[in-house]
Amino acid sequence: SGFLAGRFAFFMLSEPAAGGPETSRGSAPDGAVDLRELLAVSVLAAVRGGEEVKRVREGNVLNAKAKGKTREGAEEQLTTGDLLSNRRMFYLLKGAFPAVQINSEERVDTADQETVSWDHSIPEDIKQKIQPKEVPAESVTVWIDPLDATQEYTEDLRQYVTTMVCVAVNGKPVIGVIHKPFSSYTAWAMVDGGSNVKARSSYNEKTPRIIVSRSHAGKVEQVARQTFGNKTVIITAGGAGYKVLALLDVPEKNQEEADVYIHVTYIKKWDICAGNAVLRALGGHMTTLTGEEISYTGSDGNEGGLIASINMNHKALIEKLPDLEKTSHK
Repeated sequence: SGFLAGRFAFFMLSEPAAGGPETSRGSAPDGAVDLRELLAVSVLAAVRGGEEVKRVREGNVLNAKAKGKTREGAEEQLTTGDLLSNRRMFYLLKGAFPAVQINSEERVDTADQETVSWDHSIPEDIKQKIQPKEVPAESVTVWIDPLDATQEYTEDLRQYVTTMVCVAVNGKPVIGVIHKPFSSYTAWAMVDGGSNVKARSSYNEKTPRIIVSRSHAGKVEQVARQTFGNKTVIITAGGAGYKVLALLDVPEKNQEEADVYIHVTYIKKWDICAGNAVLRALGGHMTTLTGEEISYTGSDGNEGGLIASINMNHKALIEKLPDLEKTSHK
């Protein structure tokens, strides 16, 4: 009922500037998109979506239902939090940048459209660290994950839940935003620009802490211990966004720390694009299990599994894990 009550809702994030209607760089005559502006809107979208996620969870009106099954046979959950977050994030981004392609995990119901206005304000930390940079609108693809770790969300494991936005230019992830709704923490980064998050300085390559999905621990643990030694620590967690944050210096008491993130099966690109962009901006890597770069154009799935690291010898890690690639297409 809460979802239906918002149909045809109109909300304003700010008042339009005096002198006429607002315009968007996404609809500029030259078709240019300013990546600094797009970063600012992406951060705002992740936060606004997170507000919906938190409100629904705290109101305990999830209305969870199965929307299908993963390739491993596990049920995928859909909640009111997913839908309301998706609606708010999608229409905020689309309203500000109508010429940009936006891919989202959840389908957008055009009959439930919201009209959103953005005043072109850019947060001071972004202004200080990021310079304006224009790219052709047709080269940009935005990937939205309105609620990462939905299964954990239904189990009230709030620390794993994130909302994410990623901007890819010509298939390469260049802007990543990962927001934790229940602690109001937001990490953002732009490749060749700047970030508000740093990599951790201490790693142990000989016996790394490997973070994996809760549902995939059995597939990874045996091979990981054989590869890195019996002292290897296996951390299980929900949500791709949470797992990437585990590789970084995040001031969060409920955030675990890891050295390597491994996923051994098919995964959707909206789950990993934001984390990939953040790692790239900080000098890290996220590739398939065979070391191939992941392109964020075309299909919405990544078939080759993934391995992510930062401030480590990524190529050496890949060479240590040849057996995991065999399971990535299952």
